[in-house]
Amino acid sequence: MTDDQSSWIEGLKAGSKEVFDDIFRAYYGELVIYCLRYVHDQDVAEDIVQDMFVKMWLRHADLQIQTSLKAYLYRATQNHALNHLNQLKIQDKYKQYVGFAALNGSESPLEKLQESDLELKIKHAVLSLPEKRREVFELSRHEGLRNKQIAERLNISVKTVENQMTKALEHLRVFLKEYLPVIFLFIVTFGVILQAFLKQDFFYLF
Repeated sequence: MTDDQSSWIEGLKAGSKEVFDDIFRAYYGELVIYCLRYVHDQDVAEDIVQDMFVKMWLRHADLQIQTSLKAYLYRATQNHALNHLNQLKIQDKYKQYVGFAALNGSESPLEKLQESDLELKIKHAVLSLPEKRREVFELSRHEGLRNKQIAERLNISVKTVENQMTKALEHLRVFLKEYLPVIFLFIVTFGVILQAFLKQDFFYLF
């Protein structure tokens, strides 16, 4: 490990925003290229790498980097990419289940949750977000826009979008704390994420 990497790791764990920005600028481009080996979509790769950096920053004080910083970042990017692919598989299985249920005239799990306490709680949590934060969240989760697309539509920076999403998810985690065991049981039982509300960042709520 080089002296520069050692100082970067120390600065990152100490909460230096300047060091974090230096690391981001140094590795972002090559990590996106690396991520493309897994997801084959530029926008998706960018979102995955940005999400990895955001979560790394949120946990900077607890980081355990035993290898080089570069190796750590590549492994973290790989893990995030694989998680994304696994979530796509879960969504595909759920779509298959919903299609089967429709053919057999039975309700899907999400239909059974309509107007339930859980759904109302989630709606309340989203509505309680500050207006701009809620707008960013809904564009991402309801319309499926990428961070870059949201930034262009709202005429704000991608970094602002990332910050608003991070704060929104933290708010939802706190707001829905008492419901997490129920939501987790639902996921285990049906093998499905509450995609309509929390999409791919659901497990970040735990």
